[in-house]
Amino acid sequence: MNHPIGQKHDRGAGVSFRSERFSAGRGLFMVMLSRSRLFMTLAAACALVLTSSSVAQAGAVGSTPVRTFSYSVGGMTMKVPTGCMFTHIIRGGGKKITYQNAGVDCAFAAALGSGFCNWRIDFTYANTNNKTYRTSRGRTHPECKIDPMRNNSPQTLPRYGKACAHLHVNGVRRVSQCHHITK
Repeated sequence: MNHPIGQKHDRGAGVSFRSERFSAGRGLFMVMLSRSRLFMTLAAACALVLTSSSVAQAGAVGSTPVRTFSYSVGGMTMKVPTGCMFTHIIRGGGKKITYQNAGVDCAFAAALGSGFCNWRIDFTYANTNNKTYRTSRGRTHPECKIDPMRNNSPQTLPRYGKACAHLHVNGVRRVSQCHHITK
């Protein structure tokens, strides 16, 4: 059976995926997700389990910790503390992506902060040689938001490789999360 997205296989659910984490964080840790993100993550997981084995479909959900960083906006220093996760969800089959979403969830002290100012989320697509051939650049949002999120439109990719989501804050890429898309 060919699995369209990823390389690890869960034969019981007919699902396959492989994720990569990018960031200098010290590994994944559990945080409380916002209700909307928790619902979206649970819905994605249910959709994966309910996928028919006669239709080659799969998906992946991956989260990466957002490292603590500071930046300046209008002369004020903003600090993003520990406790935020960047999550990237992708669903589809073969080279066809039917749903893609990325966003940040913060918990504990991080959820009380001012959030991310001048943020945008980009989606990039690279071939198996890691050469980026397509970028869907998000718009820059000048407001500060604790839970920035973006959906990308369904599409069919011209080649296998990987799909990544990148969070930029104040013009600097802060965290990325990728999924491999393979035969």
